[in-house]
Amino acid sequence: MDKRELIDCICEINRSAKPGFLAKFSEEDLNAYLEHLMELDLEELAVCT
Repeated sequence: MDKRELIDCICEINRSAKPGFLAKFSEEDLNAYLEHLMELDLEELAVCT
């Protein structure tokens, strides 16, 4: 994914995230954050079921 796609995915999961703020980070940092968010999202789903 390119930087724009990473930011879009992060904003879908974390609706309080601001694209302008996220744009300050590197693609590597954004990718790591997205992976973290996806792990949390899966854990939350597991707890809810």
